[in-house]
Formats: sequence, C-alpha cells, structure tokens
Amino acid sequence: MVDPRIKEVARILVDYSTKVKKGENVIISGSTEAAPLIKELYKLVIKRGAYPSIKVGLDGMSYIYYKNASQEQLKHFPDIYFDELKRTQVYIGIISDTNTRELSGIEPKKIATRQKTTRKISDYIVNTQDKIRRVTTIFPTEALAQDAEMSLEEYEDFVFGSMILDWNKLNKRYKQIQRVMNNAKEIRIIGVDTDLKLRVYKKSFVVDAGEENFPGGEVFCAPEPKSVNGHIRFTYPAIRSGVEVTNIHAEFKDGKCIKATADKNEKFLNTMLDTDKGSRYIGELGIGMNPKVTKFTKELLFDEKIGGTIHLAFGMAYKQCGEPNKSALHWDIVKDLRKNGQIIADGKVVQKNGKWLI
Repeated sequence: MVDPRIKEVARILVDYSTKVKKGENVIISGSTEAAPLIKELYKLVIKRGAYPSIKVGLDGMSYIYYKNASQEQLKHFPDIYFDELKRTQVYIGIISDTNTRELSGIEPKKIATRQKTTRKISDYIVNTQDKIRRVTTIFPTEALAQDAEMSLEEYEDFVFGSMILDWNKLNKRYKQIQRVMNNAKEIRIIGVDTDLKLRVYKKSFVVDAGEENFPGGEVFCAPEPKSVNGHIRFTYPAIRSGVEVTNIHAEFKDGKCIKATADKNEKFLNTMLDTDKGSRYIGELGIGMNPKVTKFTKELLFDEKIGGTIHLAFGMAYKQCGEPNKSALHWDIVKDLRKNGQIIADGKVVQKNGKWLI
C-alpha cells in the first residue's frame, strides 16, 4: 500500500506546482529509489490527459560516466535529450540519491567541463518558464536520511512535513516580505564573521512557494553584480557533486569574490569558482522561510529554506530576476542568522536573530 503522504505530494506537484494540463508532454526524472513517487506522478499525469516520459537513473551511473568519459565525451552536447526538452511543457525532477558522496573522488575539472557543456540544458529548464514549467523535489532515501543524521522514518516525517502545508497561506506571507524587500535599494547582512552589502537588481525579489522547488519557502533576488562588497563566513558545509566543503569564508570587492578559503576541499571550491568569468560573482541572495525546516540536513533543497537563514549563490542569476549575471555555475551556500544575525534594508533592521520585524 502506498503511503498516503506520497499520494498527496504527487497531487500537489501535478496540480499546484506544475499545473499539468491535457495534451502536455511531461518529463518525470528520478532514480529507482523514487519509484513510489514516480508511479503516483505517472498515474496522475495520465489521468490529467497529458503524456508522461519517464527518465530513471540507475545507481552508480554518474560515477561510471565521470570515471570513464574522455574529454571528447565530456564536451559532447546531448542533442537528442535537448530536442525532447524543447517539445516538453512540464519537467518534474526528483532527488533520490543512494550515495551522496558518489563523485567525491572525481577530478573537479571533469565536473566543471561537463557543467559548461550542458549549461544550455540547465538554463533552458530553469530560465524559460514561458516554455517549460519545472519543479525539483526530493524522495526520502537511506542515504539522505544518514546525511541528515536521522532514521529513515524520522526523515520521511521531516520531508513530508515540510511539503504538506497550506501553500496558499504561506504564499501570502512571502509576498508581504517580497514587497518590503523590493522597496529596498541596499541590503546589508551582519552575522558571525560576516558583514556584507549589496544592491538589489531592479526590484528582482521573487517568491518561491513550492512552484519551482518543492518544498518551497524562500524569497530571493539577484544582486547588482558589481555591488557586493564585504565578507561572509558561511555556517554550513557546501556540498556539490558529492564533495563537501567546510567553513567557507569569502571576501568580495566590487562584486567579485577575490578570496575564498575553506577548511576542507578548498581546491575544489576554487576550481568551481573559476568555472567561467561569471562564477565568482553572486547570482542570488535567498532568504529561507519554510516554518517546518529548522535543521541542517546536507540537502540544499531543504537547507536553503531554513527559517532564519540566508544563502548566496555563486554564478548564474535567474532569468526571472533579470539575469544580471551569467555562468554555468549556480552554487548556493547557507549562512545561519538565528544567532547574532541581522538583515538590514536601507538602514532599517528588518530581521534580527532569524525573526522578521515586519
């Protein structure tokens, strides 16, 4: 018997997040671990009169690829897949890792090369909402539960508890915050070993209430690329392609990260930041606001939604924010402001120690 929470999550994804319509082409992508959710989505998409296309990955395929791929293969663009994407109206991607450290031993330059090659695909999925509606979600696995330091049962309760919420009510509150922040010209972030200023690009704050990331729970903007100045000590590890980078400190001058240090995997950090000319600039400032996400889990889909945190993304700015910075990289890293932290908008404290004052 299928967990009724999985059925409800599938319903929200199809009817709320992506609003699947009759006659549309829908890609559903995930691993075999996500089979219960994939099947429910598949059933609902068919019932809505749409046409599902299932992309299921097998354990270990990413490692096999990067371990064996030549430079020619790393630089080969997947035209067939891109052609299918351009004929697709809805994309539902499911994170369901069975080994979150699968690529830890892979040469970072290989990963960066592949990111550059497939950038057109990621840009299309993320930045062309007028052509394809996408949502990224997660299905609880043993590996993800281990990273979160929970049992699988505890992790399932956490995951589904952060998803099955009154999203219409939350959306109203997020829009209140959005309006205030979009009226600000300069934002200052103060916290432990942190003092950072930036200017908001053209009132670019956007609400994420579960339409594109599920669970949702943030407001985010693009800074003016050359406006970021100061320094920040990120609270939590940044994890990319299974590589964990800890205790990151970044210094900015006229928008560019001029120095980035870390206690662990500093070389990987700087290799990623040197992906292209836009990757040392900030493409996103996000503010976490999901009331049910209170703990760091080493899964960014949740961690960037922790209430009382902010995150900065090195690299690409979203098109819906005006896309003032372009890059093949988009790497979010989280800073906790719940202790000795402040968000200041045009000189006024709007959040203190993780609590909104507006």
